This record gives sequence, structure tokens and C-alpha cells, in this order.
Amino acid sequence: MRTLVFATNNAHKAQEVAQILGPEFQIKTLRDIGCTEDIDETAPDLEGNALLKARYVKEKFGLDCFSDDSGLEVSALGGAPGVHTARYAGPGRDAADNNNFLLKNLEGKSDRSAQFRAVFALVEADQELLFEGVCKGRIAMAPQGTGGFGYDPVFIPENYEDTFAILGDDVKNRISHRAIATEKLRAYLNAKD
Repeated sequence: MRTLVFATNNAHKAQEVAQILGPEFQIKTLRDIGCTEDIDETAPDLEGNALLKARYVKEKFGLDCFSDDSGLEVSALGGAPGVHTARYAGPGRDAADNNNFLLKNLEGKSDRSAQFRAVFALVEADQELLFEGVCKGRIAMAPQGTGGFGYDPVFIPENYEDTFAILGDDVKNRISHRAIATEKLRAYLNAKD
């Protein structure tokens, strides 16, 4: 079993990635390696934020690490919330507030197209690599379902009629932005071994 450090303390995200990577990988979070700092995401884009977190772990703990940053990009809002996805409604990072704020900002807009985009940064001893995943879809008129986390109750992926919160982990772990980026990371790691 190969151990990988994932620069996150988001238990939902770590579990989702671990399920996609499969049993040949053991995922360790920031908490697992004793990192209690809140790593600031100060870059202007997803790629930069993913690299900031992975580089921090590599520099401070000497461990190869991967990190992600992901965002919801809504066409009618000029790509917002984008890099501000987690704190869209304010610093409280409350998913219900974020969803409600998004729906309020889309009132009266006919274009509800959106995409989730994830960027994984892998920082190893001798290199830094980026892996991107995109899941296209649209924003629902109101929250639907109780599963998942974040914007799952309002995001309907392309070729589906239900939100991620209704579709569940089996579907989400096959088609989501994070699933696509994770598969690219896994393919790289398996080819390297």
C-alpha cells in the first residue's frame, strides 16, 4: 500500500479521493501528519492555490504531497464564484449560505450553465505536476437532495436531471471534476511505479 499526503483537513474531500484512488493507496491528511496550520490560499487561481498548499507541506514536513483547489464557475456570473467558491457568501464557509447566495445571484438569469473545475498539484522531490478535471453542468432552480457537500445540492451534471446531492457517491465518484483529476493523478502514480 502506498501512502500519500493530501494537503487537506476536509474529511469529505479526503474520503472522496480515497474512494477513487482505491485500496492500494492510504491517504494521510494534514491532521494525520501533525500540521495544524491553516495554509492560506492567496493565489489568484486554482492552480496557484493547489501549489501553495502542496509546497508548504513539502517545505515544512519534507513529505511528497498532493493538494487540490477546486471551484464552481458559473457562466452568467462571469466565472464566479471561482477561486472564492468556499467563501462565496462570506468567511463563514457555510455551504447553505453559499448555495443561497449563488441562487440569489442567478435570479432572473436564463443561462444556468456552470462547471466544477479541480486542479491537483503534486509536489515530489524533483518536480511539480498539475492534473485538471472539469465537470460541466448547470445550476438547479433550488437545492435538491441531502447527500454530498458544498454545492452538490444545486449542481446538476451534464447528461443528468438530478443534482450531485441526489445522484450520490457512486455517480459523483465517476464523473465529478475531482474524480477526473484524481484518475489522472492515479494514472501518473501507477505508471511511475
